[in-house]
Order: sequence, then structure tokens, then C-alpha cells
Amino acid sequence: MSTLIALIIVGPLLASAIGLVCGSRQRLRDVVTVGALAGATAMAAWLLAEVERNGTVVLRVGGWDPELGVVLVADLFAALILVVALATILVVEVYAIGQRFTAWGANPQLAGPLLLVLTTGVSLAILTGDLFTLFVGFELILVSSYVLLTHQGRRGQIRAGMTYVVMNLFASTLFLFGVAYIYAATGTVNMAYLAERVPELDQGARLGIGLWFLVVFGTKAAIFPLFSWLPDSYPTAPTTITAVFAGLLTKIGVYVIIRFHTLTGMEDLGPVILVVAGVTMLVGVAGALAQGDVKRILSFHIVSQIGYMLMGLGLFSVAGVAGAVLFLVHQIPIKTVLFLVGGLIEEETGTSSLDKAGGLVATAPFVALLFALPALSLAGLPPFSGFVAKLALVDAGISEVATPIVVVSLVASIFTLLSMAKIWLGVFWGSPREDTKPAPTAAHVGGHRLMMSSTALAVAGTLVIAVLAGPLWRMSERAATDLLSPEVYVEQVLQ
Repeated sequence: MSTLIALIIVGPLLASAIGLVCGSRQRLRDVVTVGALAGATAMAAWLLAEVERNGTVVLRVGGWDPELGVVLVADLFAALILVVALATILVVEVYAIGQRFTAWGANPQLAGPLLLVLTTGVSLAILTGDLFTLFVGFELILVSSYVLLTHQGRRGQIRAGMTYVVMNLFASTLFLFGVAYIYAATGTVNMAYLAERVPELDQGARLGIGLWFLVVFGTKAAIFPLFSWLPDSYPTAPTTITAVFAGLLTKIGVYVIIRFHTLTGMEDLGPVILVVAGVTMLVGVAGALAQGDVKRILSFHIVSQIGYMLMGLGLFSVAGVAGAVLFLVHQIPIKTVLFLVGGLIEEETGTSSLDKAGGLVATAPFVALLFALPALSLAGLPPFSGFVAKLALVDAGISEVATPIVVVSLVASIFTLLSMAKIWLGVFWGSPREDTKPAPTAAHVGGHRLMMSSTALAVAGTLVIAVLAGPLWRMSERAATDLLSPEVYVEQVLQ
């Protein structure tokens, strides 16, 4: 079964190389890309089922001892997030194939293969059992995402891309210094060994390590005050690229924060994390309310929603961490689908500006429905998945008597609803704008249908998460229990 882990990582990378040499044979490249993503998603689902039945799956690459070699670990937390992440990328790639026939699509000769490289980086970051391999995963994500962000050379893309890459290179540099220090202090970078050795360090060194890596991973996750690169970078890219970034990149940062700080026993940083979580919520949602463009509003909401996941971690209780895991499962598809709808809005109106769009509820009612459902979930209204996830976090906060962060989370939810209403009033309400679009070609119509179908599939996926909230919550509780009991992870990896 450990072979599945290797195939999930190596398969998309090999498919990327094949896609790059396909040249002008676009159909072949599409088949390779979609086939590789579908295969990786299916294997991830199989891996999750195996972990659910029989427990953690561990792959020791080359048979080396964990202290010396690379170890890949699929526990319940990793397997669950991996399935959601790969399914999301698959849906976005199908959307990208349809968007190719519009003026908003990405370069197909680069976008597909680079998306597969990014998929490899995401899978490696989720499954790795040591810090140095995690660094390699992050660098794969950084290199591929930078090219995806800037490859079309549109106005503003290069400047925004430079901001993105400078901030992430800064984080990568800090990451390397952190790896060097933690190796000097403990003699290892394997997470299972770190779970045993970091708690044995004196309090100053232990808290210093925790704060250092909170900054490193927090830059990747765009927490306050390390988020300034995100709202300027994401809106400039093609919709499919932005959708993947919004749904996955910052969430991988949060995933790693949760993984590292629970394994190494950083409960003493709980109050600091809660303060950062609350400020991140409020600053992000305030920035969203101040914007007049759909993509910029949604970009600031990426920041705001990160605060909720940090809130669950900062409580350092089973209920809190379980709420963070469930919120992570909910957020990946929700943020992705909202940006996909943003692409449909651009396709229908030629713009994402609230001042220049309008009346889509009359001219494109299905697009309005596709926006309304995830928007209500993002705001945390019942019966959607966002309500279940936020209710879990609020309940955990009340149980831990963390009243300030509970109040902040509820206030941020109200402001989130107001910003979603702002998009609704600006884009979907009112009188339709004069249609100046040229008559669509047959290829354009077919591409548009594919975009609509893939977005509808993604929305359906968010509804499935709401329907399966009970089983997902139980899985999240089990994952949280394992995360907060490092000896379980240590035994499974080192035995």
C-alpha cells in the first residue's frame, strides 16, 4: 500500500514531463494532464480508505532509517487533506480546458504541465515526514506557482509576481535557517524524532523554534502581518491559476502549522496564536469590505478565513484542532469555487469590477446560483459546510472559555456576510449592463459549457461536504486526537 504514496507524488511529475514534450498536440496534453490528476485523486481516495481501515501508511524511501532518509507518512490528517486537494486541482484543470477558448484563459502549453508540478509539490508537502523534504515540496510549489502567476506577462502580473516571489523567498530563507538551528539543537529533522526531542529542550529554545516556524509557515499561509503579498498577487493571474492558489497554497501553510506545532508540543504558544488568529480575521474581512472588485474581495477573504483555522489550533484542544481540520476541508473547495465563479462573471460581463458589472441574476441566473451557495457557506450560514465548521470552532472556544476569540470570529462572520452581499448587489442585482460582447463561436460556447459544468461540480462537492458533515467531523476528531498525542505518530513512523 505504501506504493500508492510514491505513485501519487511521482505520477504527476512524470506526466508533467510528457506534457511539456507534447508540443502543439494540445488534445494529447489535455488527456495526459487530466488523466494524471484523475489517477492521483483516485489513488488518494484509495489511500484514505486504507488509512481509515488499517491506520497510518509509512513509506521509507530507499529503505533508509527515518533519522537519515526520507520518510513519507499518510496518517488520517494527511490522507483527508490530500484527497480534497487533488480533487480540487482536477476540477480546476477541467475548468481551464473550457476557459482556453476565452480571452481569460492561461497558456495551455505551460499551464497544464506546471499545474502537475505544483500538484507534486502539494502532495509532497502534505505527505512528508521530515522538514527538509517539506522545504523541497515548498520550493516545487514556489517555482511552478511563480511561472503560472507571470507567464502571460499581462499588465501588473510581473510586479505582483515579484512581490509574491520575494516574500516567499524570504520565508524559504528563514526556513533553511530554522532547519539548520533545529538540527543543531536536536540532531534530526525527522518530525517523529522532533516530537520526542523538541519538548526536551529548555523553554526558551523550544518557544523560539515555535515562533520561528510560525513566521516561516505563517508567511506561506498569509497570516497577519505577513499577508500583504497576497491581495496584490492573486487578482492579476488567470482565473484557473488564482482558483488553485486560493484553494490550496495558503491552506498548505496552515496544514503545516497545525502539523508542526501539535507534534512538537507548542501549547505554550496558544495565546499568541489566538491573538494572531483574531487580528487576521478582522484585518482580512475589513480589507474585503473596502474593495470594489470581486477578485480583490475574495483575495482578502483568503486572509480572513485563515484566522479561523489558527483559532482552532490556538485552543490546543481536541475539539479546537478538529474544528480547524474540518474548516480546512471546507475551505479548500469553497475558496476555489468562488474564484471559478469570479471567472464566469468576467466571462459574462467582461470585468470583475463591481461598478461595471450588474444584472447577472436576470441574464445569467445559473451563475448567480453558483455564487450564492458557496458565498452563504463562506459566511457561515446554515445548512452549509461553513456553518458546521464555524459552529465547531465556536463551541470549542466556549468550552475553553476563550470568549474574546469567539466574539471576534462571530463579528468577522457578520462582516463576511456583508461583503458577500456587496458582491451580490454589485454584480447580480440591478439592471443588466449593455452587452458589447461579440457573437460567440461554437468553440467558445463549448468552452463556456465546460466551465459552467466544472464549477457546478465543484459547488456540488461543497454541498456533499455539508451532507457528510457528521462522518467528516468524526474523522476530524480522530485526526485531532492523533495530532495532540505525538506518541501515536512517533510509534507509527519509527516502529
